[in-house]
Amino acid sequence: MERTISSEERIRRAEELYKQRKTYQNRGNVRVASSTVKVGANSNFSLYKKLILQIGICLLIYFIFFLIKNSNYIFSEDVIKKTQELLSQDINFEMLYQAGKEFYEKNIQGFLQNVTNISSDENVQTNGVVNETQENVQTNQIANEIQENAIQSNTAQENTVDNQQSQESQNTEAETGVGGEEVAEPVQISQMEIDANEIKEKYSFIIPLQGTITSTFGSREATEIVSANHGGIDIGADEGTTFVASMEGTVSYLSSEGDYGLHVWIQNGDVETLYAHCRNIYVQEGQQVKQGEIIGEVGSTGRATGPHLHFEIRKSQRRVDPEYILQF
Repeated sequence: MERTISSEERIRRAEELYKQRKTYQNRGNVRVASSTVKVGANSNFSLYKKLILQIGICLLIYFIFFLIKNSNYIFSEDVIKKTQELLSQDINFEMLYQAGKEFYEKNIQGFLQNVTNISSDENVQTNGVVNETQENVQTNQIANEIQENAIQSNTAQENTVDNQQSQESQNTEAETGVGGEEVAEPVQISQMEIDANEIKEKYSFIIPLQGTITSTFGSREATEIVSANHGGIDIGADEGTTFVASMEGTVSYLSSEGDYGLHVWIQNGDVETLYAHCRNIYVQEGQQVKQGEIIGEVGSTGRATGPHLHFEIRKSQRRVDPEYILQF
């Protein structure tokens, strides 16, 4: 038979087991976590938290009821009366149905019919336009045929007249022995145009600087700074902007004196190009320069109203308008 253990015996054994575990912990031989011993304390703390939370919720509910009860607006006499009046009215759903049905028949159904009629009218108009277009095409074809026939007849008449005139001209030439053609007078061109044509045939040029043309070749209104007869073309640009050689050649002359300010001449055969009013020049006298090579910077030195590049082309010391050779 199994021995029955009393409650006192169980408590005594539990206390002995607790003492043994406590002894192991003090010696450093911990076999169980210390949290297992404090289960009762943690559970009591959680119960306290739940109790405090419930008390707070009850207080909040009580406070809400207190506000509702003492509010003069939510349960005022006017609100109560209007609520009673609204509840006392009987709602006749049959009348509401009839009213909705009448509204649909008068407004929505009529609107849908109008939309359908408009669509059908548009289709009819479209068909009419198509038919009219076809009739116009046929009419235009007939008119074109008539016009072509008229043109052919006119052409035949003109050919007949031309043949008659040609025959008369041949007869006249046979009688007179003269060709009958008028000798065209020779076109007079200037020396500048002759020089420009020869330059374009023998040499290659490019625009030395992309910018705004501020003064063209030829006569202009003179001032204290600007001359009356301009021997080149002025290209406006910001000071310090670089420019390139318009044609290849040799640097024949470099100077900073005179009205041109700092300027450089590049020569190829009997053709020279001038770049004036510069701020800086990158080449030296006697240096060979390739077309498109950077040779200087735009400035306003010498007799100049502002920063720009004065560009000239000369053939055998004769000035040529750069716009005869290049398209700026």
